Amino acid sequence: MASNPEFVQYVADQLAGAGTITYRKMFGEYGFYCDGKIFALVCDNQLFIKVTEAGKKLAPDLETASPYQGAKPYFLIENIDDGAFLTKFVTATCKELPAPKPKTKKSAKKTGNKE
Repeated sequence: MASNPEFVQYVADQLAGAGTITYRKMFGEYGFYCDGKIFALVCDNQLFIKVTEAGKKLAPDLETASPYQGAKPYFLIENIDDGAFLTKFVTATCKELPAPKPKTKKSAKKTGNKE
């Protein structure tokens, strides 16, 4: 079951205080980015945030689950209505995640006949 676009937008609105929040459709579901770092997934209308030490300290009792079969466990955020908590949690999580790798241009191969 794919996530509802209205749900995805609501999640983005709730996370807005953590930084520049964007999301992209990925394999029928959604990947969430904060200031360019991927930190969460929305699958089947559920919010999953990457597990970090900062997250464990802020919410030691938070349940983990896999967003899809074969995935690593993520924090499963069931109360998405608490924007203040989400902002604090996402800010701490993203501080711990590595910066995105810069995109490199692939060199185009020249083709031609040598005569």
